[in-house]
Amino acid sequence: MALAKRSQSDSEWNAFVRQFRKQMAAPAISRTLDLLAALSLHANFSLGCYCDREDRCHRSVLRALLSERGASIT
Repeated sequence: MALAKRSQSDSEWNAFVRQFRKQMAAPAISRTLDLLAALSLHANFSLGCYCDREDRCHRSVLRALLSERGASIT
């Protein structure tokens, strides 16, 4: 996540996003994301961190990954 915080340019941010998405595609992590997306349809939960800017934070990518899996996001 330090790479995300250090990103100054769009190209650095995009490089982080590619790397993070690749990590999140690992089988065990992907299954966990599928589970979280399924749980979101029946339960409320939140995921948080301490980053100041969501637009340059891994949680924005995580939100997109969950949304792509059909998660209920409010």
